[in-house]
Amino acid sequence: MRRWAEFVLRHRKAVVAFWGLVLVAGVLLAGRTTGRLTTDFSLPGQPGTVTAHKIERTFGSGGDTSPYLVTVTMPAGQRVTGHEADVGRVFTAVGGAVPGLRVIDEANTGDKAFRTKDDRTAYALVFYRFNPSPRQRLLTEPVHAAAQHAMPAGATIGVTGQDVLASGGDDSGGPGVLGETLLGAVGALAVLAFVFASFLALLPLVVAAVSILATFVMLLPLTYATDVSFIVQFLVALIGLGVAIDYSLLFVTRWREERDRGRDNHEAVVVAMERAGHAVVFSGVTVAIGLLALVVLPVPFMRSMGYGGALIPLASVMTTLTLTPAILGGIGPRVDWPKIRHENRASRFWRRWTAAVVRHRWIAAVGALAGLAALIGVFLGVKIGLASSASLAKSGPAYTALETLERGGVPTGALTPMEVLVRAGRAGPVAARLAHVDGVSGVVHASGPAGNRGGQSIVVVIPDGETVNSKSVGVVKRVKSVSDGLPGVVGVAGIGAAQIDFLHAVYGNFPLMLTIIALLTYVLLARAFRSLLLPLKAVLLNLISLAATLGLMVIFWQHGHGSEAIFGIAATGAITFWIPLMVFAFLFGLSMDYEVFILSRIREEYDAGRSTNDAVIEGIGRTGRLVTSAALILFLAFAALASGPGADLKTLATGLGFGILLDATVVRMLLVPSLVSLFGPWNWYLPRWVARPLRVKPSYPHPERDEWVARPLRGEPSYAHRERDE
Repeated sequence: MRRWAEFVLRHRKAVVAFWGLVLVAGVLLAGRTTGRLTTDFSLPGQPGTVTAHKIERTFGSGGDTSPYLVTVTMPAGQRVTGHEADVGRVFTAVGGAVPGLRVIDEANTGDKAFRTKDDRTAYALVFYRFNPSPRQRLLTEPVHAAAQHAMPAGATIGVTGQDVLASGGDDSGGPGVLGETLLGAVGALAVLAFVFASFLALLPLVVAAVSILATFVMLLPLTYATDVSFIVQFLVALIGLGVAIDYSLLFVTRWREERDRGRDNHEAVVVAMERAGHAVVFSGVTVAIGLLALVVLPVPFMRSMGYGGALIPLASVMTTLTLTPAILGGIGPRVDWPKIRHENRASRFWRRWTAAVVRHRWIAAVGALAGLAALIGVFLGVKIGLASSASLAKSGPAYTALETLERGGVPTGALTPMEVLVRAGRAGPVAARLAHVDGVSGVVHASGPAGNRGGQSIVVVIPDGETVNSKSVGVVKRVKSVSDGLPGVVGVAGIGAAQIDFLHAVYGNFPLMLTIIALLTYVLLARAFRSLLLPLKAVLLNLISLAATLGLMVIFWQHGHGSEAIFGIAATGAITFWIPLMVFAFLFGLSMDYEVFILSRIREEYDAGRSTNDAVIEGIGRTGRLVTSAALILFLAFAALASGPGADLKTLATGLGFGILLDATVVRMLLVPSLVSLFGPWNWYLPRWVARPLRVKPSYPHPERDEWVARPLRGEPSYAHRERDE
């Protein structure tokens, strides 16, 4: 790292000029990159997706979308009976409003289940073709306009459905990626101003801006090679903001420390690169490992978030280790004004805090673990799936339309019907059999092109309730099981079938993903810390922290203790199917950043001759303010992400925010110092047979520092021989 620092300093003007060009390219290309992102959540190769694609190819719509429910409510004193032709014209007009719409109603099924019990409201299922463009707007307006144009005099038109309810009837909301990034940047600047108390606070923001735009530049070629989820743009902008600032903050803080120790500017940059640079590299690789592990999942949109997300730490490391030292090597001392805060001694607060934790290490460790265990217990009750309709909206036209249907006895399962694809001529027998499946409210088969095309037919199965999560898809499993034994059935599609496929494809492969992440991280940290025990502790604490974070998400979102008060969103009843994996992938790496920051400094202090306890106190005294400030910056970035449109982004943002705060406080400032103190000299043990393949020096405890004596393990030299060999 010293040679790299010297190279950057010798060519600092060229380095700054290069990143200036990247900045300009990013400004010009960011819009093109975001325009090529998609909203496709399909699962190629899974039974539900295969059937859905067959339905879409044959019928032009449906299969993998939840339908719109269009309602016609007759004026007071009138009933649907006697006005069937008028109502039918409304639904016919809706079918012609947008190319590709497929309407299922009473007119083409002959089933009066499409009326409410009071006979005042009729409804139709309107299936549409999925458009993967993130700029695609809902079809609410053209559908509503067509229905209103053809409605009987005095009638009321309503349009509802899962997507309409989720948007509150307006899919344009949110400040946008740029607005959210600016919100996060303002919060970060406030924290940096407190940390540095000088104009140096602007430097991490400059580095973050360059890093974010560089990531968008690198992401553009990836969009031509594969579909990339629209969610990546939010991750790049806001997680990229936090990560780049964190890395730059670590580097600049170490540079200031070396300057306050009396080194000249050139040498301070070099030493900061040697010390903080290693931590930045290991942290970046750890974050990338967590994200790249997503590529083992057989789900394209999750893989794309793995590929795209891994570019975030890559760009952050590159800019931190080139642009930051180049700027510091040139104008760093002049920008560090007015120099109110100094870094020549460890924080008194954090030294006193850590000394108290070390002194009461058993109480701290047991108390923290008990609290985390309680949250993990809550996590065991998690439901994976989509938000229930009750949490999606509490007011507005879509909510009113759904309320009208529910009061009229229409089951909420109409929001998530199953589509059973069968060969022509088999629709009747299949419908008759599926009508007797437990949990099925009704089964319909449309005549004409709405239900029969190309030698195939569709049987629509309406369950008693919404099939939106892992606890409510039992009826879908039963329908699939019965359908498998019926002649002529091709397959079952719909939201419930997609939930089953996702649970099987993604969470069935989760143990493999977890094993890959844990093993790679352990090896990486064993090399970084020169220890067998410290990386094992780090991996286990990360897993405990992540499970506790998911427990907080269950409390906040699934049970609604906080979501309604803060966001006005009622209990969702489930956590969106892809969010726990994304929270795991990002937080595993992000929280490991703090572990690397802290333990690298503790290791450095131990190698300098301190005892384990003294090294813990001094190490956290040096990094405590850094870690809490970095966590606060990331939390503010996630808070900005939570201002975005849609409950899913809010759920992801709050999950990441909970995890960062929990990890930076309970885990890193209570569990880490208490456990390292409890483990004592065992923290520093790395035998020669392990060190050799890792290409590092072996590490043995110094018993005289910790008043600890143990017999050498079989095959290991005695302490005297170790010292002599060193």
